[in-house]
Amino acid sequence: MANLHMQKKPPADLGLRVLRAWLQSGSPLGPLQVMGDEVGYFFQIPLPSFNPYVVFGPSANRAVLVTQRQKLLWRNTDPVTDLLRRGVLVVDGDEHDRYRQLMEPALHPAKLPAYAAMMVAQAKRVSDRWQEGEAVDLLVESRKIALLIIFQALFSEDIGPDLPQLWQPILKAIAYISPGAWILWRQMPRPSFTIPLRQLDAYLYNLIAQRRAGEPRPDMLQALIEADLSDGVIRDQMLTMLIAGHDTSTALLAWVFVLLGRHPAVLEELQAEVTQGDKSPLLDAVIKEALRLYPPIHIGNRRVAEPLELEEGSVPAGARLFYSIYLTQRDPRLWEAAHEFRPQRFLGGRQSPPFAFVPFGGGPRACIGAAFGQLEARLVLTYLLRHFTFEPLQFERIHPHMGATLEPRPGVWMRVRRRAR
Repeated sequence: MANLHMQKKPPADLGLRVLRAWLQSGSPLGPLQVMGDEVGYFFQIPLPSFNPYVVFGPSANRAVLVTQRQKLLWRNTDPVTDLLRRGVLVVDGDEHDRYRQLMEPALHPAKLPAYAAMMVAQAKRVSDRWQEGEAVDLLVESRKIALLIIFQALFSEDIGPDLPQLWQPILKAIAYISPGAWILWRQMPRPSFTIPLRQLDAYLYNLIAQRRAGEPRPDMLQALIEADLSDGVIRDQMLTMLIAGHDTSTALLAWVFVLLGRHPAVLEELQAEVTQGDKSPLLDAVIKEALRLYPPIHIGNRRVAEPLELEEGSVPAGARLFYSIYLTQRDPRLWEAAHEFRPQRFLGGRQSPPFAFVPFGGGPRACIGAAFGQLEARLVLTYLLRHFTFEPLQFERIHPHMGATLEPRPGVWMRVRRRAR
C-alpha cells in the first residue's frame, strides 16, 4: 500500500494541462482529475487567495473521517456557513452532537418503513402529471419528488400547493452555496440572492410558528421545538436538512437515469427485474455504481485546527483541506475500469476496499440521512421503472456540474411512456 502514496514529480506542462482540462470540462472536476492523475493523493491548488490542500484515497479518507478528525473543523468562512448559520452541518463539538441527537430519531432505520408508502405516493403524484410521449427533464422531476418527500417526512408538511412559489428560492439557496467567483473574491456583492433567501426564510419561520400554535406531530420539527431551541436555530436545522436532504437525492435519481439512458441493456434488464418482485439486487447495484461515479457530495471541506500529518504529506494549522470523494471513487488503482459504468462490481457480495467507497462520508459524522436517501432512491426508482419507459434525448450534452451537489447539466431529458402491465 505504501507505494500508492508516493508523489510523482509534476510534469513541466502541468499548468497548461490543468487549464485545458478546466476549459474542456467546464468545472473544477477536470483540473482535479488531472492533478490527481499527475501528482498523486496529495496536492495544493495554486490560485490567488485560494490555495487549499486536496487529498484523496483510502488512507487520507480514514485520517480525515476517523483517526485525525478531531484536528479538523467543519465550520468555515464561506457561503455555506453564512446560509446555514448554526446548522448541524457547520458546527462542531458539543453543539453539533446535541443537534444531531435531536434529529437522528426521525431518520433512524427503525422509522424508515413508516415513510415507504409516502415516498411511493409522491413519485406517483409527480409522474401522474406526465403526458404520454412527453419529453420531461428527470433532473427537475426528481427534485420535485425529493422536495415533496423531505418536507412531508421531516416537517409533516405537504408543500405541493406551495412548490411553485418555493422553487426559485430553493434553487437560489443551492446556487448561493455552490462554487463560484466568491472563492477568489470572498466579499463580492451578491444582491440577487437577498430577496429569494428572505422568502425561503419566511416560509420556514411560518412553519415553525404554525407548529408552535398547533397540534404536536411526531417529526423532526417537533423534536427541535420541544428541545426549547430558538426559532433561529430551528430554522438553521430545517434549512440544512431541506438542502442536504433533497439536493443529494435529486442528484442521485437524475444520475441513475443518465446512466440507464446510456446503457439500454442494463435498463431493460432492470425493468424486468423490478417488475418481477419487490427486491432487486441489480437496482441496489445500479444505485451504488451511480453513487461511485457521481457522488452527490463529491468533496468534503474542512478547516485544519491542528497540524495534520498524513501518509501523503503535512497540512499546517489554519489551512483549508478538501478530501475528494470523486477522485477516490474513480481511482484506477482501487477500481477496475474506474471510469466505466459497471454495476456488476457491486453484485454477489463483492466488497470495495475500506474507505474507497465513501459517498456518505464516514465515522461519527457520516451522513445522517444515508439510509433514508437510499430507501427513497430504491422506492422511487422501482415505481417509475415499473410504470414508464424512458427514451433518452440530447444525452450527448450532459456533463457533471459542480454545484452544492454533483448534478447532471443542462438536464436529463427523456421521453416517457406508460408501460403496458
